[in-house]
Amino acid sequence: MTASGDGFSLIDEPWVLVRTLDGATEEVSLVDLFRRAHGLAEVVGDLPTQGFAILRLALAVLHRAVDGPRDERHWQELWDAGRAPMPLIEVYLERFRDRFDLFHPTTPFFQVADLHTAKAEFSGLEKLVADVPAGHQHFTTRAGRGLERLTAAETTRWLVHLQAFDISGIKSGAVGDPRVTGGKGYPIGVGWTGNLGGLAVQGEDLWQTLLLNLIARDQPSLVEFSASDRPAWERAADTSSEDDGLSSRPDGPTDLYTWQSRRVRLRGDRTGVTGVLVANGDRLTPQNRLRSEPMTAWRRSEPQQKKLGLALVYMPQELRPDRALWRGLNAALPMAAPRGKADGGQPHVTAGVVEWAARVLDGKHRVTLRATGMAYGTQNAMVGDVVDDRLVVSVALLAQDRPGLPQAVIDAVAATETAVLALRNLASDLAKAGGAEPALAEGARSRTAEQAYAALDAPFRAWLADLDGDSDPELARIDWHRHAYATLRRFGEELIAATGPGAWVGRVVNGHRITTPEADGRFRAALASALPIPAVQTGKEAVA
Repeated sequence: MTASGDGFSLIDEPWVLVRTLDGATEEVSLVDLFRRAHGLAEVVGDLPTQGFAILRLALAVLHRAVDGPRDERHWQELWDAGRAPMPLIEVYLERFRDRFDLFHPTTPFFQVADLHTAKAEFSGLEKLVADVPAGHQHFTTRAGRGLERLTAAETTRWLVHLQAFDISGIKSGAVGDPRVTGGKGYPIGVGWTGNLGGLAVQGEDLWQTLLLNLIARDQPSLVEFSASDRPAWERAADTSSEDDGLSSRPDGPTDLYTWQSRRVRLRGDRTGVTGVLVANGDRLTPQNRLRSEPMTAWRRSEPQQKKLGLALVYMPQELRPDRALWRGLNAALPMAAPRGKADGGQPHVTAGVVEWAARVLDGKHRVTLRATGMAYGTQNAMVGDVVDDRLVVSVALLAQDRPGLPQAVIDAVAATETAVLALRNLASDLAKAGGAEPALAEGARSRTAEQAYAALDAPFRAWLADLDGDSDPELARIDWHRHAYATLRRFGEELIAATGPGAWVGRVVNGHRITTPEADGRFRAALASALPIPAVQTGKEAVA
């Protein structure tokens, strides 16, 4: 395969940022991404969300190139091979070569060739580059001259990211789009992937990662493939308006992995891009898409059920920048949130890719659960924060046939939340005992909880990573109780030591006097109740 002279072929030209197994960062072409996958660690990006969007694009290519996998046996053959089936992938990419050219005259990649506004204007590159908050360019390294021009490789990465994670808000009004009013395209929501609390399963190398997220077609409880499921480059070229068949879509995961949330046209060529036109594309609401989208956990939403008049509505489980992934494991572990019981109305449903990894790997393996997502600001019209979190876990923790270990982990998380609540209450009680106003007492609660979770974060991750199929669930849970108890007890002692003498006398709040000794007594009792430790574990009298 050879690159075209005037275009920029995603197949041949280096544009994907990857990390090698020895830690170096490189740019590779799409074909080399697969050719070298067994020697690469992961896809990265200018932002973590960029890497996630490109991983999904690669999964769409792989699904179509191998025409499956058809079933678990077919998947196992790919896994045992240890590297990508390059003849199949190269033939597939060659078949759609024109659609992978960033500057093709009629079918440019992820764009509409003749897209234009009534005034034929383009916007600056801040509409393309997501780490440039509108009106706050001093927060970005791309400000100033860095935004005057992008290389074709950078542009391609940001274009994939735009289709996946673009902010909502008013867009340019494209000529030919009947939704345009007064020359403007009014909000249709964020890019599809921006709705997700993205979850991927990572293996020892990129090839393993691709396969662990490549669910076989005969697994309808995990994801449903239809005969018409295909990625954007296999569909007819978009126009400025919405797709005619939008009401019956999405058709499956490869449709969603490459969903065209926006209509885009770049200004530039392979020597550099200087402008972009971004208009509204295909709108897609997130309610009840769990059978088509396997790379997020889901939560049941009663407000949405009432709003839509439906008995059951599931929404993507969002990721919170202020909440570590391990604190939400009850929504991620298949034992607690199996997809097969979604029709029964359970509160959480795990990601299809997580349950798939548990099916195809035995409990001796360890994988990394990686959560990636974007948090948006006011009316989803600005980038608020990017979430990127990882947990190393044994596949035994993902299994449903031996629920003891995952239940012990879920119980440990719940116990930790209750114990931190006890510490929160101690902090506010001490502040009130010292005469603090309610706002200051609430601030003390928040600061103390934040510090406590920060202190528990690394130990919990290490404890979780050490668990495997041979671990005794009850002993493991008690081991965590012991560590968390000691950490939070120390926090409590430090809070009390820092309390002034006035708090020992106390203050009357809502008709009840609060003092340091009383607050300390309540805290100790609540902590012991949340994190019970049998005498055999402490060598002392059992904590009641």
